[in-house]
Amino acid sequence: MTAAAVNTRSGSSVPWLIITCGCLIAALTFGPRSAMGFFQLPMLAEKGWDRTTFGLAMAIQNLFWGLGQPIFGALADKFGSWRVLTLGALLYALGLYMMAHADSATMLHVSGGVLVGLGVAAGSFSIVLAAFARHTSPERRSMVFGIGTAAGSAGMFLFAPISQGLIDAYGWSDTLVYMSVAMLVIPVLAIPLAGNSRSGKVSLAEIDQTLGQALSEAFAHKSYLLLVSGFFVCGFQVAFITAHFPAYIRDIGIDARYAVIALALIGFFNIIGSLASGIIGQKYSKPHFLAWIYLARSALVAAFLLLPQTPTSVIVFAIIMGLLWLSTVPPTNGLVAIMFGTRHLGMLGGIVFFSHQIGSFLGVWLGGYLYDHFGSYDPVWWLGVALGLFAAAVHWPIKERPVERPLALAPAE
Repeated sequence: MTAAAVNTRSGSSVPWLIITCGCLIAALTFGPRSAMGFFQLPMLAEKGWDRTTFGLAMAIQNLFWGLGQPIFGALADKFGSWRVLTLGALLYALGLYMMAHADSATMLHVSGGVLVGLGVAAGSFSIVLAAFARHTSPERRSMVFGIGTAAGSAGMFLFAPISQGLIDAYGWSDTLVYMSVAMLVIPVLAIPLAGNSRSGKVSLAEIDQTLGQALSEAFAHKSYLLLVSGFFVCGFQVAFITAHFPAYIRDIGIDARYAVIALALIGFFNIIGSLASGIIGQKYSKPHFLAWIYLARSALVAAFLLLPQTPTSVIVFAIIMGLLWLSTVPPTNGLVAIMFGTRHLGMLGGIVFFSHQIGSFLGVWLGGYLYDHFGSYDPVWWLGVALGLFAAAVHWPIKERPVERPLALAPAE
């Protein structure tokens, strides 16, 4: 079977069952971890810990999410998505349950940090989107990536008010227990995503590389290295806001309910932004589109800090930031698939995401650390502005084309 034949056959329809179940998984896995900021103040008030302690736990979570991503991606490529997603659900559920009963900073760091981070790594975007890519032709892939990313955004939108409502009604500890039980639905939802990198329609036409060959090729490719370095900034910016924005809103004297409204609006408009990003990335230059996203983020944060901060400005900030929030994910994953194909997409996309999570670690940890030392989040906000300019600069020269391979490695016609 030729590559053209495979693409024609796979492009004739969209695997909606796979996409629907994958979207539900993305919403479930992204929802609780995006709502962690609501647990900070009630947990610290009861336990007597400082913000650095909580910030370090969330930083560890983001770091282990990143560390686990390429590993779980490679395992999903080899052994199948269902096994990895099931493992992720169990780790996630255990981490949330232990976090609910954490009686020391160490237990908080192990549960909410290590276990939740690994759980998200085994059940998040890279695993789900790689499964989508294996069953979707290149001409539809950016759109499908946008749908999957939008589903994660929907999880953020839904879990913001749900989390705050449950905390108000039952307390932070019981809320974490309820969320841990919800994670056990994922293995059932993951059944249609069963299969590895060799089982998808599109992957049948791709070259057969070893893991080592794929890594060597990727790390010798300049555009891939630029993509890895730029995605670091996305993690820094969004993780800082996710973990510290509710506390920041209270610090500047705005009613706490606006933090719930803001994160819900970020989640809702993130849905729109992710879908739009998938469509735009299908039609226009993905690297240039990414550069404009990072420039827009820097301009937005600068305006938010310099202009009077009111409930209205918080809402406007949330709406615009929501449009830009995960709009980076569809073009970023799309570029990896264009460069290298789908055979090792779980692993190679996971490495890009590891860079994202190193940024997340620093954004969350520095948020708590610098606040405790200077009494303000402003230094981290402005660092995010500067990093956005850096990201725009490194994305602009990225080449949106397949890596050049010797003829002997090309897929058989």
